[in-house]
Amino acid sequence: MARPPAPGSVIVPDWHESAEGKECLTCILRKNRRRVFGLLERPVLPPAVAIDTASYKIFVSGKSGVGKTALVAKLAGLEVPLAHHETTGIQTTVVFWPAKLQVSERVVMFRFEFWDCGESALKKFDHMLPACKEKADAFLFLFSFTDRASFEDLPGQLTRIAGEAPGVVRMVVGSKFDQYMHTDVPERDLTAFRQTWELPLLRVKSVPGRRLADGRTLDGRAGLADIAHVLNGLAEHLWHQDQVAAGLIPNPAENAPG
Repeated sequence: MARPPAPGSVIVPDWHESAEGKECLTCILRKNRRRVFGLLERPVLPPAVAIDTASYKIFVSGKSGVGKTALVAKLAGLEVPLAHHETTGIQTTVVFWPAKLQVSERVVMFRFEFWDCGESALKKFDHMLPACKEKADAFLFLFSFTDRASFEDLPGQLTRIAGEAPGVVRMVVGSKFDQYMHTDVPERDLTAFRQTWELPLLRVKSVPGRRLADGRTLDGRAGLADIAHVLNGLAEHLWHQDQVAAGLIPNPAENAPG
């Protein structure tokens, strides 16, 4: 796998907050609400706007209860479940995200297809894990800041799931960061983990999203601002990996000492 790019070196990080970015985001919003897309649906862009689409399959992995389903719900602009319920079988969710490339200044529509499978189903049915891993472009490994065991389980998951897939992007996400005051994972342990594994590590909050004036409907724009760093991070690492695989940019890992 290519060495991860420096943050912000591939994708313009705050482009979604610019006038151009906000206008482009209207294709995934409807009256400030997030649009929900099925597997065969895609955003409708104005005829004069030509944007290439880059599609990726992402398997979300982690111990039961760390917030895999909640994270995918936040990324898709859906309600976050208030109580934990084990995911039965495989759940797929499509999320579209427009982003601007740093070098070419092109806007690309990223299509992320998230695969979420309950831990019980993975253990019970042998075909579940191979199905989730098949043709996956990225593995998203979750741990909870309030569950020390989920953090200590990361090396085993990385070896078990990503060990035989060197060309797949690997990223780590710490959930329930809003409860950081009660964390079981101190900052020194995160630093040691990053130094050992050389993987990007993102943090997300698990609180319900902000609401529109009616007090019931999720505020789509505010929700996007809360999770833009995750979607930009995925876009950045996946696009970089594709460029390295195509030979368009050198792979720094090949020139690393040792």
